Amino acid sequence: MNSLIGQFDISDDRIKQIVAETINGADDGELFLEYSESEALMFDNGKLKTANFNTDQGFGLRAVAGEASGYAHSSDLSEASLLRAADAVSTVKSGYSGTLAAAPARTNRHLYGDGNPIPSPSFETKAKLLQEIDAWLRSEDPRVRQVTASLAASWQHVEIVRADGQMVRDIRPLVRINVSVVVGDGDRQESGSYGMGGRKDFGEFLVEDSWRHAAK
Repeated sequence: MNSLIGQFDISDDRIKQIVAETINGADDGELFLEYSESEALMFDNGKLKTANFNTDQGFGLRAVAGEASGYAHSSDLSEASLLRAADAVSTVKSGYSGTLAAAPARTNRHLYGDGNPIPSPSFETKAKLLQEIDAWLRSEDPRVRQVTASLAASWQHVEIVRADGQMVRDIRPLVRINVSVVVGDGDRQESGSYGMGGRKDFGEFLVEDSWRHAAK
């Protein structure tokens, strides 16, 4: 996906025009566009209990006038939907005349990669990893009564259009692994958990030493 603004059924210039007209006279505001994917797998007590994949797409339009703010959103990326949002948001400016805040400075710092961590490794590989974590923990200590291991990943693509036509873009990958264990001896039972993650791909977690560190 190269551009979210390009998913609308109208030109970029027309979108910028609508945003400018909506926010003109307010103190601040923007058009916020988002596309996201998320996946979650949970292996609990020897079985794959949860496996979810979701996608979301939409926009939000905002205007700030003094202490008041107007906001509207939709999952429909069309001119008609954007115009309806603009009409709703514009009411916050009624009888108000403000000065648009200057755009924030652009840092252009690349803090993390923009690759989508969900497709690789495959679903089968991730499910097998959770199964291996479960089996390894049980083999390490016969007192283990329950193991819950989960993997989660998300990929978020964000674009912002300001009233002056400035456009900024960010892509935010995120992965996480969590492990919790319940051990027992007779009537006594204790539990522990650990998690780690970051804005990266799953490569690090596939290394045995890495996931064993989390499992311990």
